[in-house]
Amino acid sequence: MKTVNVAIIGTKFMGKAHSNAWTNAPKFFSVPFKPVLKVACGQDKKGTEDFAANWGWQEVETDWRKVVERKDVDIIDVSTPTYLHKDIVIAAAQNGKHIFCEKPMALSYAQAKEMYNAAEKAGVLHYLNHNYRRCPAVSYARQMIEEGKIGTIYHWRGAYLQDWITDPNFPLTWHLRKENAGAGPHYDLNSHSVDLARFLVGEIKAVSAMLKRFIAKRPLPGAGAGTFKAGEGGGPMGEVTVDDAAFMVAEFENGALGSFEASRFANGRKNYNYFEIYGSKGSLVFNLERMNELQYLNLEDPADQQGFRDILVTNATHPYVGGWWPPGHIIGYEHEFTHAVVDFLKALDKGSKIKPNFEDGMRIMQVLEAAILSSESGRKVAVSEIQ
Repeated sequence: MKTVNVAIIGTKFMGKAHSNAWTNAPKFFSVPFKPVLKVACGQDKKGTEDFAANWGWQEVETDWRKVVERKDVDIIDVSTPTYLHKDIVIAAAQNGKHIFCEKPMALSYAQAKEMYNAAEKAGVLHYLNHNYRRCPAVSYARQMIEEGKIGTIYHWRGAYLQDWITDPNFPLTWHLRKENAGAGPHYDLNSHSVDLARFLVGEIKAVSAMLKRFIAKRPLPGAGAGTFKAGEGGGPMGEVTVDDAAFMVAEFENGALGSFEASRFANGRKNYNYFEIYGSKGSLVFNLERMNELQYLNLEDPADQQGFRDILVTNATHPYVGGWWPPGHIIGYEHEFTHAVVDFLKALDKGSKIKPNFEDGMRIMQVLEAAILSSESGRKVAVSEIQ
């Protein structure tokens, strides 16, 4: 089998998920290339060495600039915090590297546009990892919509809810700083929801939004603090500069209406990524916390038999499932990343594009920025206003 050399930049939460995907893709699916885990890059040398040894990366590096310039690297996997994406992506593109990048794409629409233009100019394959598109149930929902199963779509109702920062003593990690994250759950969570809405319903034309911060100051992070881990705290306080919750209503270009809720203050919700889609012939409902299931209402059923039915999306005929286990043997969160790697390698072999890519990321950032402008101005904002 032909090989491609991969370098990963970022060795924490997403670094683990991506490493698992690069490892498992050729073991479960027929792919045109075998990924070689060439080099892992992180700021902490000892931590990066431990990460590399655990996941099978051949070498370690602490300077991402050296990594993107290496002649023996074909693919750059960007698994860093958001504020580092732009510089790494542009440098990788200029060095002719194909790019597999985590979301949200950037701190702003302007940054996303710059990244997209750099990748297009270089002619490299670029992918933005909105992984939930590749849940079999979500991909199957798209298939059902394209087959006309629910008819004309009237509206989308989405919610992405978590509760990991409701404790006011949770530290001021990078996710809560505008200069590092751009926004709070509006970027982190609503970016996923907007991507799914675009994937399943269509382009968004205009938005009205409210963003809210509930806790203004938090203790600065100490040793061991991370995305979902408080670590040592209790030190000096710092200002939270992003939203804690964001609510948005939207008008789609095809006339459908939508609502989006994103919050890290929804107690009891750990990773509640949920949507409902209502159409003229039926409806679809998905909940990531029951990710192998898709609910479907068919208005063509007899009136006395109508109701939402649960489709267990685990048959070999469902998207991606044939690479895994027999029917009824469910898969989990990590599998979506493997599906993305499989599709990325196939696109690389064919010289074709993959979705979502940096163009999609640019459009998502445009919607999210329009919502911020709406919240600040108190008015409905056309997405086209963000230039």
